[in-house]
Amino acid sequence: MLPIRVLVVDDSVVVRKLLCEALASSVEVKVAGTASSGAIALAKIPQLNPDVITLDIEMPGLNGIQTLAEIRKLYPKLPVIMFSTLTERGAAITLEALSLGASDYMTKPSNSDSLANTMEQVGRELTAKIVSLASRGRSSASVSAARLPAISPAKRKSGGQPIDLLAVGTSTKRLHLWSAGCSTGEEAYTLAMLLLEESEKLLAGWTFDILATDLNDNSLAAAKAGIYGEYALRSTTDLLRRKYFKPHDEKRLQATDQLKSVIRFDRVNLRDDSKMTFLKGMDLIFCCNVLIYFDLASKQRVVQHFYSNLLPGGYLFLGHAESLYQVDDRFHLVHFPGAIGYWKPPIGHSGGGKP
Repeated sequence: MLPIRVLVVDDSVVVRKLLCEALASSVEVKVAGTASSGAIALAKIPQLNPDVITLDIEMPGLNGIQTLAEIRKLYPKLPVIMFSTLTERGAAITLEALSLGASDYMTKPSNSDSLANTMEQVGRELTAKIVSLASRGRSSASVSAARLPAISPAKRKSGGQPIDLLAVGTSTKRLHLWSAGCSTGEEAYTLAMLLLEESEKLLAGWTFDILATDLNDNSLAAAKAGIYGEYALRSTTDLLRRKYFKPHDEKRLQATDQLKSVIRFDRVNLRDDSKMTFLKGMDLIFCCNVLIYFDLASKQRVVQHFYSNLLPGGYLFLGHAESLYQVDDRFHLVHFPGAIGYWKPPIGHSGGGKP
């Protein structure tokens, strides 16, 4: 497989050098080029054809926000990771960048000395984000009106009768969903729209709620605000925009109170055993492109909690590039159109086999 081509954009020669050195340690990533300004970056994109861009926020001339806006106009699907200092101003600008279509963000220490000392960790985290974005094209994070597999019948890989996901909550006519690692909230709002759209049809007479959790306070603040630009809403139909969003400013829309009422946002560290233990009673868990950042032992511990927190017959959904291979063999692999899920068999279930 060809390495992922990255364009590093930062006005600091020291930061560019350190980032290039950190990314060079990965066989999956190749620095295709660097740029010291937004204008130079825009000129190099068609020449270098990068798969991912890392973009400094505070640059002279064309700053990171302005550069991001131009990139989104010219290359709407090109993943961009914002790189900013961990300051109050940096956090505010990062939130603005995410609302305008940035794919993800990284924080860097406020001076070059501390950056040099922590570059190994920064490089490792940045590489994981780059690999994730390049593999999934940010498909799981855009607010979409597409139907999710949660309401479609499917068959187990090992054969047997179709499994209807709505059978999960049939006895009580209620659904508890968990978006684990919700980032800035796009997945949670997508799920909320799906549930509300079905509330008078397939889910008539049902109750439902969504727990959306993340570790990052800035991401949660953006998620709770529910403010999105055109890039995040690119797959959302005009009908759903009018129904579930209201104007925030000239370029952005904000989720309505009705849409927000379905979701409860909370700060949760998936590695915190004491907190994870009490998140019981879930019917569906979505944890997309999160476990790729964990080592095997951490993955196994988190998935153990997911299994315990799911009700019998519940489902776990991961990102397209993730699987439970060698992580947990108690789930049953289920194929849906365009997706796969992991089913927790009811107590006493004897059919099917392991993935």
